[in-house]
Amino acid sequence: MAEGMLKISELAERSGVSAGTIKHYLREGLLGDGREVLRTSRNMAYYPAEFVERVRLIKRLQEERFMPLRVIRDLIAADPERASRMIELEDRIIESATALRERGRVSRARVLETYGLPANVLDRLTEIGVLTPTARGFEPDDIAIIEAISRFRAGGYEEALGFTVYDTLRYREALEPLVSEEVGVLLERLSGRVDVERAVSIIASGVEPLNDLIAAMHSKLLLAAMQDVRHHQAS
Repeated sequence: MAEGMLKISELAERSGVSAGTIKHYLREGLLGDGREVLRTSRNMAYYPAEFVERVRLIKRLQEERFMPLRVIRDLIAADPERASRMIELEDRIIESATALRERGRVSRARVLETYGLPANVLDRLTEIGVLTPTARGFEPDDIAIIEAISRFRAGGYEEALGFTVYDTLRYREALEPLVSEEVGVLLERLSGRVDVERAVSIIASGVEPLNDLIAAMHSKLLLAAMQDVRHHQAS
């Protein structure tokens, strides 16, 4: 009856975690409801071989994603294989984006020379986490932010009028929940429906038009809000 199944010691060895950890996963409901486990006596049980990959996935989500066990349980409950594909897709997207950013980094000296922003402005933007430079310089998205702030300042958005780098936090705080929802939607819709290469390509091709869409909708809403203010002032 236990042919092809594993003792807990074998499962622990193949998955790279301790038997105690596996028992904890079982108690937390991370390895199903127990019906897949074959118990031959009070102290002896056999586990499906596919638990090896599931245990590895759980440990990976804990160590690399810092997910609590309750979140992991909900993620893999319906379809462990789909959860694994979603993780693979996340990894490929991050790897691809990171490679592009590393190739496009610009040194701090070059940024100061090109965009004319005071060094203390760059420092403050870095301190509040809007910019995230490394020893190799600023990534392309950082450069786009720096260029935008430089253009703001050239157009009259000066500190003397109350405009500071801290205004950027308002936009970041507004975008964070939107981006979080967007990531969830993308992974949900693409994972398992197209292969990883195709999914990465779709997401990459959508970045620029999505930025344009957000910019256009912001412009439209800004004008509508200004008109609304004028309407209320006149009434």
